[in-house]
Amino acid sequence: MSLGSHIHELRKKHEALSMEVERAARRPGIDDLEIAQMKKQKLRLKEEINRLESA
Repeated sequence: MSLGSHIHELRKKHEALSMEVERAARRPGIDDLEIAQMKKQKLRLKEEINRLESA
């Protein structure tokens, strides 16, 4: 897998996770801890994308 396609896949995962966080935030009774974990995972993906783009 080339670097460009790897970054593209990471961006797709980041976007999907972003939409999932948004949906979860609108659901009544959703656990705040679950949302926080998804946001942390989203941040890790964004940091990895930035790291790879800077390399």
